[in-house]
Amino acid sequence: MMLQSAFAARGHSVTLWKPQPRLFKWFAGTQFAKWAGYVDQYVIFPWSVRRGLRGCTAQTLFVFCDQALGPWVPLVKDRPHVVHAHDLLALRSALGDIPENPTGFTGRIYQRYIRRGFRQARNFISISHKTRADLHRFGGVNPALSEVVHNGLNFPYQPMDRPAASKVLRDAQMSAPDDGMLLNVGGSQWYKNQRGVISIYADYVQAEDNPLPLWCIGPPPNAEIAEQLARVGKKGEVRFYQNLDNLTLQAVYSRARALLFPSLAEGFGWPLIEAQACGCPVITTDEAPMNEIGGDAAVYLPRLKMGDDLRAWSAHGAAVLRDLLSLPLEQQQQRFERGRAWANKFDPDVSIKEYLAIYDKILVSYAARGTA
Repeated sequence: MMLQSAFAARGHSVTLWKPQPRLFKWFAGTQFAKWAGYVDQYVIFPWSVRRGLRGCTAQTLFVFCDQALGPWVPLVKDRPHVVHAHDLLALRSALGDIPENPTGFTGRIYQRYIRRGFRQARNFISISHKTRADLHRFGGVNPALSEVVHNGLNFPYQPMDRPAASKVLRDAQMSAPDDGMLLNVGGSQWYKNQRGVISIYADYVQAEDNPLPLWCIGPPPNAEIAEQLARVGKKGEVRFYQNLDNLTLQAVYSRARALLFPSLAEGFGWPLIEAQACGCPVITTDEAPMNEIGGDAAVYLPRLKMGDDLRAWSAHGAAVLRDLLSLPLEQQQQRFERGRAWANKFDPDVSIKEYLAIYDKILVSYAARGTA
């Protein structure tokens, strides 16, 4: 929808094609609903695409908004097309490349089915250099064009002064302490490493007389996270908030003293630049794409690998956190300015212009092929 509205606003004719719940709506709430949805996606939708192709000119570009839409790439593989690639984490897991996330039999079959489709594409745009590298290594693609365009911020995040941020939080029934708080934005997905975040916080709490609370923006804790929460102790406080709108999240970033984001993997990592745009320091993982997106203003930790000593890793992370929080005001201001300058590079208008330039290049190449 973001692409559709951005391109339409620039005068392009854009039509969104997606599976419709035709059969599903008749079986919603029944044991057959899932299978009806499969029929909508893999039987009826391809038929409607083939029918729609009759009205498309040679100058129609088919844009797949995610490589997970691979099953439908073969329908237009001989027409101008491009696939936006976000992350290959599910495919890598299915291929056994990520031991932290083993994939079951049906999941492995499904990911191979997706790959069999998108590998027939010839043009790709990846959201990070890491995603492009994974696309080439694990996707088995043979592209004529493979470019990287970083995501642009999807909200104009910027620092809010303390009174304004506090009012927004009060209106959302969230009360930030005077000294601020630590922050984690993510969830319990394996790659977000929330157990590592809580473990770092537990070690930080043990070393501080008056520790800051930790706010986790995401779903309530699962059993694994609850186990780590038991280590926090009475001095610490961990709160979980969900479903924040962008303005409230901006206020949270603006009051936070640091974002803890030690992901095991990402396709991009939105919170890294959202936090920096609001002047919030970032601690993240020193691996791609986190160090690609975090830039030189972020502080980096080694990746927590399977089999590593979690307590030793989190003790190091807590020491890094304490060092960051104790920086002199002048150094804090310098980091603030570097982070803001870095985040400003992720301009959504720039991203859209880069997309359109690549789209034009693809259309020209197909036109030249047609006249050769």
